[in-house]
Amino acid sequence: MESKTKIKRVKIVNVPVDIVREDELEEAVKGMLADGDRHQIVLLTLADMLKARHNAEMKRTVKEASLVVPISKGILRGARFLRREVPVRYMPFEFVIRLLGILEKYKKSVYLLGNRPEELQVSASNLRASFPSLSIVGRCAGYFPKGMEKNIILAIRKASPSLLLAGHGLSARDTWVANNKRNFNSGIYLWCGDCFDIFSGKRNKPSRAAWENGTESLPSLVSHPWRVFRGLLYLYYALLLVVHRFRGI
Repeated sequence: MESKTKIKRVKIVNVPVDIVREDELEEAVKGMLADGDRHQIVLLTLADMLKARHNAEMKRTVKEASLVVPISKGILRGARFLRREVPVRYMPFEFVIRLLGILEKYKKSVYLLGNRPEELQVSASNLRASFPSLSIVGRCAGYFPKGMEKNIILAIRKASPSLLLAGHGLSARDTWVANNKRNFNSGIYLWCGDCFDIFSGKRNKPSRAAWENGTESLPSLVSHPWRVFRGLLYLYYALLLVVHRFRGI
């Protein structure tokens, strides 16, 4: 479903993206918590935006999300090239910290789902220390056997968290959340893979300079050199932008 808040939604290469100003985020979150509905937030990468053009599940996930927040600088460049209103780009970790801070302010709760058990335990301990008034009503590691999924979904529904924060170890990431949120109670649902890595100390948060320059993913090329082929995505994206601007769409 589309957001019931007053957040403006634009389309970039025919994929919806929301313009969420920093001073609008708290009201948007309050609105989602108050209306008794199920709301998914998608932190949208450029790769996922392009995937949403051709993959039916990803397309539905993005279309039905209550908030689609861009995290790739290329999305902003595309908006400028197409002469759209430019969205606000968030660093995923900082967005989640801001979201957790809002939830703590209103004495809400979170359920943690994902990553390895030891990483999840450290993450939960660090979050309790950082957000003492935020209730952690449950946690479950990712990478679970398919046969356990029904019990995990039931546990989340019984815990009825204000926020389900999911990380690595879910088979389809954002689309797993989209496919299963109907089984949960009202609340907010968000997948953010890197957050648990940072919460647990497994990874460092990208520097602000690297984030602003759009180079935050360069260090990962050392351990994942095949990612250099993602350059082909940028070429494809550039061609799409030219076509869309030429056609005025």
